[in-house]
Amino acid sequence: MFLTMGRHDILLLDNDEPKTYEAALMGPDPKKWLEAMRFELKSMADSQVWNLVEPLDEVRPIGCKWVFKKKIDTDGNVHIYKARLVAKGVDYDETFSQVAILKSIRILLAITAYHDCEVWQMDVKTAFHNGNLSEDVYMTQPEDFIDPQNAGKICKLLNWNLRFDEVVKGFGFIKNVEEPCVYKKVSGNALVFLVLYVDDILLIEDDIPMLEVVKDSLRKSFSMKNLGEAAYILGIKIYRDRSKRLIGLSQSTYIDKVLKRFNMYDSKKGFLPMSPGTI
Repeated sequence: MFLTMGRHDILLLDNDEPKTYEAALMGPDPKKWLEAMRFELKSMADSQVWNLVEPLDEVRPIGCKWVFKKKIDTDGNVHIYKARLVAKGVDYDETFSQVAILKSIRILLAITAYHDCEVWQMDVKTAFHNGNLSEDVYMTQPEDFIDPQNAGKICKLLNWNLRFDEVVKGFGFIKNVEEPCVYKKVSGNALVFLVLYVDDILLIEDDIPMLEVVKDSLRKSFSMKNLGEAAYILGIKIYRDRSKRLIGLSQSTYIDKVLKRFNMYDSKKGFLPMSPGTI
């Protein structure tokens, strides 16, 4: 068994997502980002993430910031604009740095190819809003989204980011010691892998009924969108030849963008000293 690639090996991801609220509004897609931010705030309101309260003399509210992310479809086009409102200093590293490294994802895709497993993808629609805080936390209202009738008030957080780790362990998953964003669950002869990359989830298993059970369990705790069979993950397009049990990974769309950006699209091509398409 070997892992086959497309014309291009995996490069660093194209990271043109705005880093600040101002950058989102000044960039090429302000309407898309505003829509994403409004969706996030509506989700927070529906989940009763905070109450607006009068400022307290002994309390200094923490700030908040927006985190922006683009989701790419199979053709390399942006099909989802996502905005996350995060409180600075509230489990930020733990909650928002849940990232499986690409090496782990490649290994699991190789296992997938060898055993002809299913690879399904899910997208967490909104931040994990269902966890209860153990202490009082106060936050400023988000810039340009301040309630005009409560302009002088601050947010008392009630719920903030249910830790994914606690939930999946409750479903019977075991965390990998060396790769904390890879989980496995054994049930009889079935073995399910779950891979988490921020709010992208890959489910790997050769037993479809078992995968359906896992999906239903996740939906009970999180608002998720089922993306079906994984075809594009982290800017990487996935090709499959199940008859030969091969998987190919390509970032040709991103490479084309880079070549055009640096006016090198018509530059002279070179070839690797090995059989094209294999690694």
